[in-house]
Amino acid sequence: MRIAQVAPLYESVPPKYYGGTERVVSYLTEELVRQGHEVTLFASGDSVTKARLVSACPRSLRLDKHCVDQMAHHILLLEQVFRRADQFDIVHFHVDYLHFALSRRQPTAHVTTLHGRLDIPDLVPLYQEFSDMPVVSISDAQREPLPWVNWQATVYHGLPEDLYSFRAAPGTYLTFLGRISPEKRVDRAIEIAKRVRMPLKIAGKVDRVDEDYFESVVNPLLRDPLVEYVGEIGEGEKDEFLGNAYALLFPIDWPEPFGLVMIEALACGTPVIAYRSGSVPEVMEEGRTGFMVKGLEEAVEAVWRVPELSRERCREIFAQRFTAPRMAGDYLRVYQRLIEHKAERASKAEGDG
Repeated sequence: MRIAQVAPLYESVPPKYYGGTERVVSYLTEELVRQGHEVTLFASGDSVTKARLVSACPRSLRLDKHCVDQMAHHILLLEQVFRRADQFDIVHFHVDYLHFALSRRQPTAHVTTLHGRLDIPDLVPLYQEFSDMPVVSISDAQREPLPWVNWQATVYHGLPEDLYSFRAAPGTYLTFLGRISPEKRVDRAIEIAKRVRMPLKIAGKVDRVDEDYFESVVNPLLRDPLVEYVGEIGEGEKDEFLGNAYALLFPIDWPEPFGLVMIEALACGTPVIAYRSGSVPEVMEEGRTGFMVKGLEEAVEAVWRVPELSRERCREIFAQRFTAPRMAGDYLRVYQRLIEHKAERASKAEGDG
């Protein structure tokens, strides 16, 4: 199958440091190549892939200090995609709704994975207009604000099976990995660690929009001797960071579309303590891969209950549900269905003509 993967340009594929969407695009692209498909990746020029790379900018935009207008590069990206669209059996977009008006007007089969939150009122009229666009959710919970759009499937994220090392022995510290932002609630993680008197290691990036939050709310909390802030880390550092932890804290306060860090922890055998919101009940298995909680007291109790969990079982459930081959298989079924549907419509139109 001839497949185009279209990634955002904010991070390289895979990202050098933090990055969710681009990391998933990388895992999917490399697995499709491994399975023998002809894949073209549209991404930043500093991306690393076994697919054919077409770049709209020389480097990822977040790390490019000279980039002022990020949207200009994405418009160029779309032009590069649609100029070559007839070379592919299907085009798989990961850039939200940016391409909808163009995709509606060209004949190549296409699909869009929506990676972000959808509970934003501004999105309603847009998706009402483009309700014909075939889209994929990354959790069923993500669909709730827009249940009436053209959903094709829910495809959970997957990781390469050998990306993380299983560690049978639990570590001695709690960990938090993610964006340092109000909805991720690192402040809750710090309070949990203080209540149980256990060290907490925090790794994450601070976006420009969250710098004031970091300085005013988070930075003062980092003075506690139990807390260690290691900053933003890359893929190569996460294996040890997550694998040597006692448990991952995921104390979110928003409708999380998926939560990649949860399955990264499970791949290491590290259980997860997560607030019950968004995709958490779909990704987590209560009492098997961790505990879902509704508040601080339940979270503290969950930390004490971690010895009840099996790290071997955490890894087994990751292998059963969240691998890149499983993810690629799910997408290939979506691709095939859309390609066949497109061909049937074209044949019918030709017959009517």
